[in-house]
Amino acid sequence: MINRKSPRGIRAVLFDLDGTLVDTAPDMVAVLADMQYAHGLDRLAFESARPYVSNGAMGLLRLAFPGRNISPGDDLHAEYLDRYARSICNHSALFPGLEDLLAALDAHRCPWGVVTNKPQNLTNPLMQALRLSDRAACIVSGDTLPQRKPDPAPLLLAAKKVGVAPEASVYIGDAARDIEAGRAAGMATIAAAYGYIVPGDEIASWGADTVVADTGELTHALLKAVNLPA
Repeated sequence: MINRKSPRGIRAVLFDLDGTLVDTAPDMVAVLADMQYAHGLDRLAFESARPYVSNGAMGLLRLAFPGRNISPGDDLHAEYLDRYARSICNHSALFPGLEDLLAALDAHRCPWGVVTNKPQNLTNPLMQALRLSDRAACIVSGDTLPQRKPDPAPLLLAAKKVGVAPEASVYIGDAARDIEAGRAAGMATIAAAYGYIVPGDEIASWGADTVVADTGELTHALLKAVNLPA
């Protein structure tokens, strides 16, 4: 059950982007596979790479190019970002059922937003392609502030932008850093077990108020938390 820290209950919903709100794995893994082929390597199977999408380009590259000393901004990283920017939303989509959830929140004027570590130059085109930009009450990207999750600063900024106290907000994410950031910000937290979970990662150890197995469970938990029919 979501811990309602505010006497008025939950009044704003904040989502992580990749692996929580949007299934970006088809595009992000396709870019990785194309890079492997271009560099003379065998392509990783989609299911092997999918769990690492939550760790962004660096996590994927370190998986796909073992033994290479990869660092932010180097040639491989720059190549990946350039390729991905040109195919930002070929196959990415909201996870099944989440369009209905967003529509219910919109209909009842319950603000929702996105807080992601994805940089703004990738976040904004993706949100625009999915026609979510004008619907979101806020979008906080990985370079909006100097701090990124698990620091709570991006979540606190999102709550300020939405105009709802952190303790009356809930944050949903598919990584330990998401739950750490949400808890540090004083928000209720939900761990999305349907997201990009690296093998061996124990979701129960993250300390989320609620763990949901799929988007149906997420929808039920959120609608109940914001006092809408579930």
